Amino acid sequence: MFEVFLTAEQRNLLKEAQDLVKWVPRQLILDMDDEKIKFPKEFIEEAGRRNLLALRAPKQYGGRALKYVDDFVALGEVGKLGVPFGCIYGMVSLISDALNAFGTEAQKIKYLNPLIAGKMWAGEGLTEPRGGSDFFGATTTARKEGKHYILNGQKRFVVGGDGADFFLVYAVTNPGASHNSLSAFLVERDMGIEVKHVYGLMGSRGTGTARIVFRDIRVPEENLLGKENHGSEIFYHMMVPERMVGYINGSRALLEIAARYANKRKAFGQPIRNFEAVSFRIAECITKIDAVNALAYVVARTIDDQVGTAGYRRRMVSELKKFATQTQWEVANETMQILGGIGYTRVFPIERAVRETRLLQIWTGTNDIQNLIIQHEFFKELLAKTVEERNYEADVSISASEAAEEKIYE
Repeated sequence: MFEVFLTAEQRNLLKEAQDLVKWVPRQLILDMDDEKIKFPKEFIEEAGRRNLLALRAPKQYGGRALKYVDDFVALGEVGKLGVPFGCIYGMVSLISDALNAFGTEAQKIKYLNPLIAGKMWAGEGLTEPRGGSDFFGATTTARKEGKHYILNGQKRFVVGGDGADFFLVYAVTNPGASHNSLSAFLVERDMGIEVKHVYGLMGSRGTGTARIVFRDIRVPEENLLGKENHGSEIFYHMMVPERMVGYINGSRALLEIAARYANKRKAFGQPIRNFEAVSFRIAECITKIDAVNALAYVVARTIDDQVGTAGYRRRMVSELKKFATQTQWEVANETMQILGGIGYTRVFPIERAVRETRLLQIWTGTNDIQNLIIQHEFFKELLAKTVEERNYEADVSISASEAAEEKIYE
């Protein structure tokens, strides 16, 4: 986020987020990456104690009633700790959004209050072994039986699968009804959730990412989130925070490490920053990072102010997710190149960042899915236009009739 745009309140929030980031023990980061810690509950507890979780949630439930523009201030700082922390921090906002938008008052008191306070943590059961991007091809089912739903199936790649206290789980309640087939449930761990497999990840470790299994789990009907068979409404609503959180500024910390190294490291009798092979890489990276931050600011304002159509906002969110994650991956690789061989070791945190950032283009909807959404919404907007400020297609040197004869489409 460009500091020139920040209000006095946002500058105070930035300082609070920076203080939280400084608090995080170095050993916690290392132990998570070494898989000695399955889930960093102390980080969530500390963030909750400082009232830095789910900033956009209403004040009556412990939030600050802020906006996405404000949220990005804190997210940008937490993201500098690495992907796992940005993910875990952002997940609280994600689940809080669902509870605030679709939850009953009883659900908000039971789950939202302690979630924001850092006394509970929640995961999201979205992906299944047979479907990644094919969300509506889910096979997990929930059958109504009296005052309970009987839940059967499994979810894969659940962050906090080993660590969360409860889960937002999507299950089929109306088979064969396409996008109206799913419902969403709040499923507590002690209802009988089985952790079947904790994944050994290439990066982003210490998040308790696991496959969880539901075997005839009895979920009380009061734990249905929203309306039965209307899970798609929750899903589409959640794709906004899901794809907007955790991708801002993480690569800035990496670039600063590389730039300081380039200023100190000497070769051929001079700092390597004097060589264009290095300095031009830094120029490219900072330009992309600033562009990401500028786009993030625009998208945040677009969502906060509900600018344009739902399709337009959907496109903008997908553009941000794609551009930000692609940039973070590119910057991580370029900073490793600047450091050379030492960047490939654990002497610097660059090698960890390269392992972590590769995930970003896969989860919460792959960047290929984002491309699908972007082009679809753009074509829909373009082809719906009936009046243009100017017919730019007519600005050619031949006559309109000659041009028309040459324009053959079939």
